[in-house]
Order: sequence, then structure tokens, then C-alpha cells
Amino acid sequence: MVNLIEKYWRDQNSKRSGFTLVESIIGIAIFVILAGAVYQTFFIISKEASFNWSNTAISSLADQYLEIARNLPYSQIGTVQGNPHGNLPDLTNPTTVVTNGKTYQIYYEVTYIDDPADGTIAQGTDPAPNDYKQVKLSIKDVAANTVTNFSTNIVPTGLENLTSGGALFISVINAVGQPVPGATINITNNALNPTINLTRTSNSVGTWAEVGLPDSSNSYHIVVTKNGYSTDQTYAITTNNPNPTKPDATISNGQVTQVSFAIDQTSNLVFNTLNQTCGAIGGVGVGIEGSKLIGTSPDVFKFNNSYTSDSNGKIQLNNIEWDNYIPALLGSTYMIYGSSPIQQINVMPNTSQTFNLILGNKTTNSLLTIVKDGATGNPIEGASVNLTNTSPSYNNTLITGGSLWSQLYWNGGSGQTTWTDTTKYFQDDGGVSTTGIPLAIRLANSGGNTLTNSGWLISSTFDTGSDTTSYTTLGWQPTSQDPSTSVKFQIATNNDNTTWNFVGPDGTSNTYYTTPDTTISTTNNNNRYIRYKAYLSTNDPTKNPTITSVGINYVSGCFTPGQVFFPGLTASDTYQLSVSMPGYLTNTITGLQINGYVVKEVSLSQ
Repeated sequence: MVNLIEKYWRDQNSKRSGFTLVESIIGIAIFVILAGAVYQTFFIISKEASFNWSNTAISSLADQYLEIARNLPYSQIGTVQGNPHGNLPDLTNPTTVVTNGKTYQIYYEVTYIDDPADGTIAQGTDPAPNDYKQVKLSIKDVAANTVTNFSTNIVPTGLENLTSGGALFISVINAVGQPVPGATINITNNALNPTINLTRTSNSVGTWAEVGLPDSSNSYHIVVTKNGYSTDQTYAITTNNPNPTKPDATISNGQVTQVSFAIDQTSNLVFNTLNQTCGAIGGVGVGIEGSKLIGTSPDVFKFNNSYTSDSNGKIQLNNIEWDNYIPALLGSTYMIYGSSPIQQINVMPNTSQTFNLILGNKTTNSLLTIVKDGATGNPIEGASVNLTNTSPSYNNTLITGGSLWSQLYWNGGSGQTTWTDTTKYFQDDGGVSTTGIPLAIRLANSGGNTLTNSGWLISSTFDTGSDTTSYTTLGWQPTSQDPSTSVKFQIATNNDNTTWNFVGPDGTSNTYYTTPDTTISTTNNNNRYIRYKAYLSTNDPTKNPTITSVGINYVSGCFTPGQVFFPGLTASDTYQLSVSMPGYLTNTITGLQINGYVVKEVSLSQ
């Protein structure tokens, strides 16, 4: 019996001598979960303890260092480079403290407070605005890069006075004169010992009053900034800028110095250097000058820099302030044939704008004419600008905002495909004559004194140079005919210089241009090559219609509003410039001197 019992227990112990693989994996998983939970709990507790300990350390330091400031004599409460002056450490000269292995930086900012209870300097009702001092204590945890601030007010035991210093009242406005709150104001003075280095912030109405500053002449340098805004500042009197428009401020004992600064959101501006068909021209040197002055006698511009356009013909100016920017070419290869907008661009705050410079080969003498409405100053499109001279002989007419193809003579005959000889044309039907005196297109004689009933003439092909051409108006002279006669036109354009489909103002072959200076159908736009077809007819064999000139206005390539350019002129002081436009009085300028690159602005009155 005993043997049987022993055998049973041996069998049971043998079965319990180890774990299966599944039992081991489950056991390990349970252990990991429990260990993770314990670690997480320990981490949270440790972190919370560390945070509480850090707060306790910072609070203890704050009590200690605020008491240091409170226990100083009132006259000595100030910072090393601040206003008022004193021996307390400031941001640029912090005190370093190590507590339980953690490093802290401690510094102060001390400012005078102008309490409104007895009036304020801003209202001009408080001649002594340094009522009491506000002490701000900052404690920086160096490792965590966090700053904790504390502040307290310290009131003098005696009466306030401003006999030992002056006040600086700063106003910050935007481009339209509205206050700019939250602007950073940096005030420095390196002429004093110790020096002053203050950083302040404009209040809700864009102002800041700094009181109790030491007496000092033209040595308080003030810079006003704000994130995303332009910068305004005072300027030192130097050899390069002997007369600053806003010199470094002067503080006098018992006096208030007021200085205003204008800042606003910055903008982006792209200059494009292009040829007459809007193709990019890279490597062009451009000097760009703003209109704001920081000094006079001589003028010192706030913005005056030189650039070179990239391979795409672009000059990118980012984060610039609102101003009028004027470009000027550097170098001798190109000259400005026109620009859009005209001459300069007015950049407004918080905008992105583009300025196109249309360039061409430089010639010794040239004339850029700009035509504006005398009342509004706006550029006038479609004005006829005629430049003439007797000696040397010159006569050319251009249309503002585009170009003019004009033909005055046809006596050279037919057979010319491309318009090179200005007296020739492509084809006629035999019903017109071009050699009679005075020279004109008219109906031919059919025999004796009898005229043909009708006839037509097709011009040679004119190449505008660009498939982005827009055709504007068609005109001819004389503008009126005998009622028994008729003059009318059709236009054909293409890009292959082969397909010629003549159409009228509705874009079909069923209509005709019958009134001079009629707008050309947009069907013809975006085509490089053009021809006109003139139709003449009469109901009275004794009445002959005539055409003495034909003109087609077009805009090819880049648009230059209100401008025309005459290159390759000969120097002379006897040019005559005549500018006309329907609805305006013609303006004629005689004795115009052309010598070099001349820009002439002409105003027209309605």
C-alpha cells in the first residue's frame, strides 16, 4: 500500500516539473503588461514631481530676486542697459543660477509707469509722467528654453518729478495713418555710459511713452519692426547722410520728444525684362529706386539697389515696403521702349505686383512719348502721335498702346507679296487706278471719260512680328465720299502667310467696314500676318471715289499703355510732335530737341 502511494506522488511531481510553451508565452505577456503599467505610472509621477519641483524652484527664485529689487533705494531700481539705469541684470546681461543641477537665467525689465490718475503724457496733461516703476522679472529654464515672468510695481516715497530726465513719446502708424499695435520698438543709446538698450511694444493705440531718459543729443537710435511688416527707424548724422529726415532723437531734461514711425505689411514685386514680342531677356542690369527719402541735401533714398534679371528675364523683390519704385537700365546694350505700368509702379501694402520693361536695341538718339489725359492723368490708348522734322527729313506716325501700319501711296504698282516697298501692293482686278494725280486709289477709266462701275485692290502682306497681335481699328482718308460713290474694306489675317479669308466687322465675308476708325473684328486677333482689301464703286460715272491713305492700328507683343517709341533718330532741335485723339484737343509741340534718350510726356484736354 505504501509503495502505491509513493508511486502516485512520484507521477504527480513528474507532471508538474515544467511549463508548456503556451504557458510561458502567456506568462511573459502578462509580465510585460504589468511592467509597462508600473513604468508608465512611475514616469507620470516622476514627471509631475519634476514639474512641481521646477515650479517650486522658480517660485523660490522669484521671491528671492523680486525682494532684491524691492529692497533697493528707489533711485537705484533700474537695469544695466535699460531706462531707468541701475545695476539689475537685463536681457543682454542675465544672471546665471544653478539650483539642484538645473540652470536658470534671471533678468529684469524696469519701466516708468504713467498713471492716468494724474493725467498722461499722451494727452499733454501730465508734465511729470514718471509716476512709479514697474519691475518685470524673467526666469528662463535654460534646458527647457521656457521663460516665466513675474512683475511688481514700486512706488517712490516722495513726489514725482522729471527734472533729472526727459520723455520719449513714440507713435506707430500704418500706410493710411491707422495705429499699429504690437510693434516692437528698440531704443538704443551708445553715447551714454552705461549704454541704453531697450525693447518695448506699442500699445493698443500704437504708442509708447518712455519716461525718465537721460539728457542726450541726437543719440537715441529707434528702430520699429513687426513680423510681416516693413521697418522704420531714425538715422545717425553721418558723412553719407548729413541731413537725415528723421535723425536719432534728442532727449532734454524736463522735455517730451515725439517721434512717429510708419510701417505696414510688406509686398512682393516682379520686374520682367522683355523684348517687343514679350520674349524674356536675361542678364539685364536694372537699378531700382524708391521715392522715400531718409536724407536730403543731397537726397539719400531709403531703397536704391541694383539687380540683374535671371534667365527668365525676372527680378524678384520680396518683402519690400509700400513705395513708388522707378527702374533704370544699367549698361549700354538696351534701352526702354516702353513699360507697363508707365515709368514707375506704385506698390501698395500686402500686394504682389508686376512691372514689365519692354526693351530694344539701344540707339544714340530716340524719343519715348507718353500721352495722358490732362484731367485724370490716365494713359490714353489709340492716340495718334506724329513726329516730323524738315532737316533731317523725318515723318512717322504711331498709335499709343500699339502700332500703326499706314500706306499712303500705291503708284509703284501691283505684284508685291510682302510689304517692303511702301508704294506697291499685291493685286487688283483692273478696275482701279493708282497713278493719277493727286496720288490715290480711284476707279479706272473704262474708255473716254467713262469710269468702271467698281474695282478692288489687295494690299501686300504686312508682318506684325507676333502671333499674339491684336488688331484695334481700321481707318482711311478721306473720311467721306460723294453720296453716289462707295468705299468699303475687308480684312484677312493668318499665321501661315498663305490662307487669306477676307471678312468684315462681324467676322464673316458677308459684311464690310464702311466707316473709318471702326473697331476690327476680334476674329482677326492672334494672327501675325495681315492684308486689307479695298472695294470702290460708283452709281454715277462722273463721280469717282478716292482713297488717299489706309491705316490699321494693332498691338503686337507687349502692351505699353499710352506710349509710343521712336528709335534711330538724328540729333536735332527742330522736331515737331503732334498728338491727336478723337474727343480731345490736338497738342502740337514745336522746336522739340532730340539728343540722346528723350522722354516726353504730353497731356491732352478733352
